[in-house]
Order: sequence, then C-alpha cells, then structure tokens
Amino acid sequence: MITAIEASKRNLEICSLAPVVPVLVVEDVSAAFDLGKALVAGGLPALEVTLRTDGALQAIAQMAKVNGGVVGAGTLLTPEDVKNAKAAGAQFGVSPGATDALIAACEAEGLPLLAGAATASESMKLLERGYSVQKFFPAEVSGGAKALGSLASPLPQITFCPTGGVSPKNANDYLALSNVRCVGGSWVAPKDLVAAKDWDAITVLARTASQL
Repeated sequence: MITAIEASKRNLEICSLAPVVPVLVVEDVSAAFDLGKALVAGGLPALEVTLRTDGALQAIAQMAKVNGGVVGAGTLLTPEDVKNAKAAGAQFGVSPGATDALIAACEAEGLPLLAGAATASESMKLLERGYSVQKFFPAEVSGGAKALGSLASPLPQITFCPTGGVSPKNANDYLALSNVRCVGGSWVAPKDLVAAKDWDAITVLARTASQL
C-alpha cells in the first residue's frame, strides 16, 4: 500500500536521479539486461519499459537485475497491468493519463504512479488527490515547453516529467523550466543500435543525455 503523497515523494526521487528517463520499447527480451546495463553505465539509472510488446514484463524482470538500475513500467492502462508490472519487478509505474481504477490499483500494490496530464484541469485533479509529481504527455503536441512553462506560476506545487516528442534538440528547453525535474525520451536507445547490440554506443548516448 502506498499513499499519493508517498508516491509523489518517491517519484521525485526517481526523477532526480538523472535529467533523462529512457522510454523503452523492448522487442528482444534477451537484450533487456544488457540494454539496461548500458544505460545505467551511461548515467541513466531510471528506466521506463513500456508495456507495448509481448515480452515487456519479461524485459522488466531482466532489467530489475541490473545493479544500480531503477526499472519502471510504462503505458499502464488497467489494474491488471499494475499487478503484472509489480510482480515482474517494476519499482514505479507510468501512465499516459489517469483513471480512478488505475490510481487505486497502484496505491493498493504499493507502486508509485507517475500519471500523465496534458491540461491544467487534469493536473489539478491529480494534485487534488495528492499527486504533485506528474507526467506531461504528449508534451510536444500539447504545446511543448512554452505551454508547460505557463503552468509553473498558477501550479507551482506540481513537478513534471514531460514525455512525447522530447529529443536532444528540445530537451534543454524543458529542463530549463522551474517545474521540470527530468524528461522522458527514447532517443538514447535507438532500434538500430539495440538490434546490433552496440551497447558501447548506447552507453555513449546515455552519458551525453545524463549531462544535459
């Protein structure tokens, strides 16, 4: 069991580990451990494995074994997703939005939820429930850094992790905002490098991202 305040505190700690949280779509489970190891070696310990592939839960289980890593499950949509993610070893959860059922499931399972919001009203509803650390998603199509920055004055209590369209070109625009602690991005683990199992190259990308 975890409360919203406890979940927000834990997520703030996770978001403070590095400026970038890799958002990973793992197709090859056999590569999961080495991928996680390469990213952690590059200075990105918080890893979000999205539940978008058949082997995502197995990938979470493998990455949970990486020394120094903090693996989370992304794209949580249902209470069943939450239970399966926690059982696989996920230490935090990420969702594109928020529903009462999803929030209740995460609290019951003791899984800190980084819930998504795209508008002031959505953010206020989450804040009302005690969730002061949120995911701003989809970031770029929701107005980007300019839109997110405009929420800082009226909602200074909320800290965001923007995800969706974030890249090396605009990451610093988000990270410069007072209400942003980190960003989520997939560019640190491109499909071609993962397929080639070029872990050294991924570590280099991660190290560059960790210095943003």
